Amino acid sequence: MRSLPPLVKLIEKCSKNDDMEKKLKRYKYGMLILTFFAYMSYHLSRKPLSIVKGELHHNCSKEDLQNGNTTHNTSTWCDFPPFDSPDYKSLFGELDYAFLFAYAIGMFFSGMIAERVSLRYFLSIGMITSGAFTAMFGIGYFAEVHVLYFYIIAQVFNGLAQTTGWPGVVTCVGNWFGKSKRGLIMGVWNSHTSIGNILGSVVASAFVGSQWGMSFVVPGIFIAVMGVIVFFCLIESPSDLGIDPADSSCICNYERVNANEDDEEGPKCDDGNKVSDGIREEVAISFLAASKIPGVIEFSLCLFFAKLVSYTFLFWLPLYIQNQSSLGAADSGLMSTLFDIGGIVGGITAGIISDKLNGRAYTCGVMLIIGAGMMGLYNTYGSVSLTVNIVLLLITGAFVNGPYALITTAVSADLGTHEVLQGNSKALSTVTAIIDGTGSIGAAIGPLLTGIISQKSGWQSVFIMLISSNIIAVFCLIRLMIKETRQLRQEGGLLHSCCPLNNDDEYSVLIREDRMV
Repeated sequence: MRSLPPLVKLIEKCSKNDDMEKKLKRYKYGMLILTFFAYMSYHLSRKPLSIVKGELHHNCSKEDLQNGNTTHNTSTWCDFPPFDSPDYKSLFGELDYAFLFAYAIGMFFSGMIAERVSLRYFLSIGMITSGAFTAMFGIGYFAEVHVLYFYIIAQVFNGLAQTTGWPGVVTCVGNWFGKSKRGLIMGVWNSHTSIGNILGSVVASAFVGSQWGMSFVVPGIFIAVMGVIVFFCLIESPSDLGIDPADSSCICNYERVNANEDDEEGPKCDDGNKVSDGIREEVAISFLAASKIPGVIEFSLCLFFAKLVSYTFLFWLPLYIQNQSSLGAADSGLMSTLFDIGGIVGGITAGIISDKLNGRAYTCGVMLIIGAGMMGLYNTYGSVSLTVNIVLLLITGAFVNGPYALITTAVSADLGTHEVLQGNSKALSTVTAIIDGTGSIGAAIGPLLTGIISQKSGWQSVFIMLISSNIIAVFCLIRLMIKETRQLRQEGGLLHSCCPLNNDDEYSVLIREDRMV
């Protein structure tokens, strides 16, 4: 049992007479709220660059025309070096790539580290470090740093620090919540991504026209403060309070299997995990074993393309709106938040539907197909009028972010507590890291290609790339979609919520052998 956070120790001293059920409910939803705000701060600190891009390089001639100023003899006088060069879009792509590539590589290691250390320290240190490097980018404005590598270094180390977030918060929520209504709970909870993007856009837009450095400094301070709060408040698992939600039994999907109590060394679960003093001692599994859990590879490849699309919108949508309209950097940033508002609705809807059908792959596949069509409509008709742009942006956001949200939350948690693991939640961080790490490689490639393609071929070619990515993502899930469709037909539209585990299953053997090693 890990030691409790300082603030929780104080609460426990003041509420000694509370019964166990009341205590479990209080901390269960308390941790849901805490992790919500924690990961919201991660996304809040990622958003500023997409808003500031329009201020680092914009149409100075247009500004002269508006102000009636004819004294400047260059069209880049108002740009911030080194982003005043003609290939500024490629430079922006390099900044995005520096952050996202570091994030993608770090994510594969982050999950395995998270399983072996205290999540409270892991998250708090990562958040404070991320805050420092986010602020570092903004300090470049006040210090008048015009060297590209300064900003690339800030992006690389910030990307690495940000890898602590997702495995940490998903594992914590997975420890506190079972599979019942997981799609709905995590669909609502995952709105932290979009809300963080929205708040990041609002904060960055407030400073972008005057002192864009504050667009980074303020979010940096926010995530660092949240890191301190996490250190003082986060409880990683009910077992830290002496509560075992599984009642010392093994969990097979949604049903409990009694632990073996005949062993002289004490009760053990089928996976070899011991139960001591009423609390199960779980063993972390390897990267290879986690990757062979059924469904992990398919959803990882799907997320590669889905996240490529989502992060291209995240990092480039404000600049696209600015280039395609008469809006300035601040107004374009605020306009882009409509995409995230749609994403909130899409994520919750995807969770509800997948819970009702018990078909995660089927839900993702259908939404990806519709999302591809909506991107085509937005690119074609988005510039017709402001009203049409708003409506299409909301709907496109829902169908682009819906599958991405579902895979990174409910699907990751489902696979991290797959029946072949026989109740061992230690695999959750590694499974989450494999899926999100693979997706993050796509997230790194998308914005980089967008910078190159938009510079050479224009935005039309960018949207062709995004639509193609969504279609490929659907093909990655074809096998699982066909399987779920057959089950839906066989069982009258509802899938069973539990399937019995065969102890001779090849994946069960794989996990047990891996732990013996």
